[in-house]
Amino acid sequence: MPPRIGKIDQETFEQIILPRLGKKDGTVLVGPRSGVDGAVVELPGGEVMAIAEDPTFGMPVLMPHFGWSIVHISASDVAVLGLKPRYLTICLLLPPDTGEDVLEGIWQEVSGECEKLGIAIVGGHTGFYAGITYPLNGGCTVIGIGRRDELVLPSGAMVGDRVLITKGPAIEATGILAHQAEEELTRHLGREVVEKGKEYFFKMSVIQDALLSARYAHAMHDATEGGLLNGVYEVAQASGIGVTVYEGKIPISEETAAICGYFGLDPLISISEGTLVIAVPPENVEVLIRALKFKGIPAWEIGEITEGGRNIVRRSGKKEELLPVSVDPFWGAYFSTLGEK
Repeated sequence: MPPRIGKIDQETFEQIILPRLGKKDGTVLVGPRSGVDGAVVELPGGEVMAIAEDPTFGMPVLMPHFGWSIVHISASDVAVLGLKPRYLTICLLLPPDTGEDVLEGIWQEVSGECEKLGIAIVGGHTGFYAGITYPLNGGCTVIGIGRRDELVLPSGAMVGDRVLITKGPAIEATGILAHQAEEELTRHLGREVVEKGKEYFFKMSVIQDALLSARYAHAMHDATEGGLLNGVYEVAQASGIGVTVYEGKIPISEETAAICGYFGLDPLISISEGTLVIAVPPENVEVLIRALKFKGIPAWEIGEITEGGRNIVRRSGKKEELLPVSVDPFWGAYFSTLGEK
């Protein structure tokens, strides 16, 4: 059996994690659930607190903008709940030989992005530890506070809602592989495709997408591991409802098709941090698509929420059951590139 990489699968989560959640507390409005980006806790006075935590793996390709990725990936999980990210803590773990200039560079970028987004850094831990190959965000916690009526719950999708996505599939896979395997891909695909692919790195954020969509949406989710189709499945699962998605309506850019194709990846199930999946009532579809595009964020309608059954209609017209993705194929492709740098 190959080594397991990435998030634990749904079955492991439900067998080991979910039954053991410490003391029950009635103020927890949204707790740990498969496919849910963050938690929500009720506060006095009608306010709520959204909390999300994410690690950020210290990939070599991330290092020039490691701080950017830490902040945006973590804060996106609060934004999809409809609340503006406000506070941040971070656990930054470094190899013993890390230079002070590297730490300073990471920290300047973390602080700078937080300042742009209006997030205060309120605590954390930074240290040097043996056995770590690259700097590692061992856990970044982001908190947002707002009114309860501002919440967009992950379980809020309703029958008849349309499924919208922003930016397209395989955003993270495209951006990281274009950077990590730049020389190899340039030899096979050409410089123009690779340069366009590298631009996807800075699309790995749904903060703006989600905060703009919140007033129109019933549910939102960032399509991370398992990609777009897994993200759609998780919205339906969290809402206890069905969904039908149409492969022919999902746009795949030339650079994504080329880069994923080179590595033999299905872009629909490859990691896609930066793709927002939105469940929207029909009357809000056009106005939301226009609002997103006005901000430079492309969006498309790709399916609908249904009473039962989770399905994908392939380009051929064949209907298949939509299933959770147990292993994201991106990781195998990424680790195969490490010898290139």
